[in-house]
Amino acid sequence: MNRFLLSILSLFVFCQFSIAQNVPFDKEHFENNKEGLKSALKEISTGDGYYFAHIYSKALENYNKAQSFNNNNAELNGKIGDCLLHTGNLDKAQYHLEKALELDKSIDGFYTYLLGKTYHYSNHFDKAILNYKKAKILGSKMNPDVIEKIETNIKECEYAKKLMDTPIDATITNLGKAINTQNHEYVPVITADESEMFFTSRRSSTMGGQRDLAIDDFYEDIYYSKKDGEKWGNAINIGAPINRELHDATVGLSIDGQKLLIYRDNAKGDGNIFETEKTGNNWSEPKELPQPINSKYHETSACYAYTGKTIYFVSDRPGGLGGKDIYKSDLLPNGKWGDAENLGEPINTPSDEDAIFLQADGKTLYFSSKGHPTMGGYDIFKSINKDGKWSTPINLGYPINSADDDVCFVLAANGKEGYYTSEKIDGIGKKDIYRITFNEPKEEKPRLTLLKGIVYDKKTNEKLSANIEIFDNTANKLIANYKSNSATGKYIVSLPAGHDYGISVRKEGYLFYSENINIPDTAAFQEIEKNIGLEKIEAGKKVVLMNIFYDYNKSTLRESSFNELDKVVDLLNENIKLKVELGAHTDSRGSDAYNQKLSQERAQSCVDYLTSKGIAKERLHAKGYGETKLLITDAEIAKMATEEKKEKAHQQNRRTEFKILEN
Repeated sequence: MNRFLLSILSLFVFCQFSIAQNVPFDKEHFENNKEGLKSALKEISTGDGYYFAHIYSKALENYNKAQSFNNNNAELNGKIGDCLLHTGNLDKAQYHLEKALELDKSIDGFYTYLLGKTYHYSNHFDKAILNYKKAKILGSKMNPDVIEKIETNIKECEYAKKLMDTPIDATITNLGKAINTQNHEYVPVITADESEMFFTSRRSSTMGGQRDLAIDDFYEDIYYSKKDGEKWGNAINIGAPINRELHDATVGLSIDGQKLLIYRDNAKGDGNIFETEKTGNNWSEPKELPQPINSKYHETSACYAYTGKTIYFVSDRPGGLGGKDIYKSDLLPNGKWGDAENLGEPINTPSDEDAIFLQADGKTLYFSSKGHPTMGGYDIFKSINKDGKWSTPINLGYPINSADDDVCFVLAANGKEGYYTSEKIDGIGKKDIYRITFNEPKEEKPRLTLLKGIVYDKKTNEKLSANIEIFDNTANKLIANYKSNSATGKYIVSLPAGHDYGISVRKEGYLFYSENINIPDTAAFQEIEKNIGLEKIEAGKKVVLMNIFYDYNKSTLRESSFNELDKVVDLLNENIKLKVELGAHTDSRGSDAYNQKLSQERAQSCVDYLTSKGIAKERLHAKGYGETKLLITDAEIAKMATEEKKEKAHQQNRRTEFKILEN
């Protein structure tokens, strides 16, 4: 009995030993199947051609055929593992690399390094470190460059363990099959109100449906989705003229979704940034941005500041701190883009920075980097600009960042939800788009007001394309220009806290609309929905000029009023038959006689300014109404609960109006 058990045990050990032996592709091991060996060697040779050209999916097809003939060859298992790692099959890659090392413990250190990467990506950091160290001892003739990366990889694993021990309170959700497929989806860009999304995908449904052999994947196209409640609708290909049969990829979007920055390979072979603009339901033919934004080198990412007057972009041009650096360019008064300015330290590093996004507050920059401490590959970082200086970038932490590349982060204006690209083990396909919901306790909310709504004809309800100007009354300068969409009338405007804003909505043939919004520096995020009805120029129509300011108890116009009155000048110059009244009103505090006198003097101040700008006196009439036409009565004010509300009511009564007498 004992001898029988010993024989069985010996047979088991022999079988295990046999399975664990490396089987070369040679005649000695396949003497009885020379034709099969010849065919397998041909498949390996063809696969090697693709493999060393980095066309991994094609190499995998040939290697798998050779593997079906002999699945116990260490090097073939290693190459299959490498191909699977490059095509996003982490679990299978790990299996084949483990088998390669089991078959031949002295195999080239490159495969031990790759096995370390699979453990690294799957958050088994101690195993990853162990294999990285083994790879360094073994060395690599096949890819000696990887040995230089090992110390960095080990540091990444150690840093990843720290971040995972102190996770941030956020929920990561795959956007599901409406957006993601079994292919790559990446670079989501959203409108500030999170109502629309554009992103890039490599699918068989792209224009032409062809594959780019240089990257071993389909050409890129841009897709679009609209949010319905809390769900994103099924993505559609945005089509021509944006998409072509070559690479077209999203990189940046204006906060209102009316301008899209895209990446294209141009005729010279270098990748550049293009811009397309939406008019109604149609997009313009994309135009290549000029120098100094684009160059003969690669520009891979870009985004707008909320004003649209600054573009941040990524380039690998010489003269930077590292491989790819972040730059910015400001729009000059002559309509040209100013010199490219490298953001320098602490943003840029000797390694690569990419995938940039500037929050709607105009000062919070998100970007991906390999040069700052990461969990592996690219991680997402945040930096805040204060008084012209960027803060030391902060890693967004785990679970947002992972051991693989985490890129292309964008954030809704409210700061509650963000979107980014990640390649996770439990994803739908390869790279997928995920939503990040920041739970309690949240970071400090963005200090900005998002003003949105529809511009329409007040009489016909027709949606209008109108120019929207944002003026900083405190700094006395124009900050931004927007335009509502002609098909939908939709507009979105970002107003960072700490400013007194004058807002003007203008369209030819209509009276302009005036609004004043004063946002204290301490004000938290708020979203204001305001639909704006414009009235055609007709006798009797009037506009409250919300940005006319006088010195206290005086008729002297403050300089911050000039921008508003200049719009009246423009309107009168555009409509030379118009005769108008400038009417001034006071609140009910003070005597009737005093209020009447003050209001008349204030109205006359407005008329005097207009005549100084060349408007004929006979077209203008100054009228002081004193307290005779209160918008809110004293009785109504008396019932208000707080002094703050009462004061706001008095402010509404103190107003200057622009009224058409003749047209």
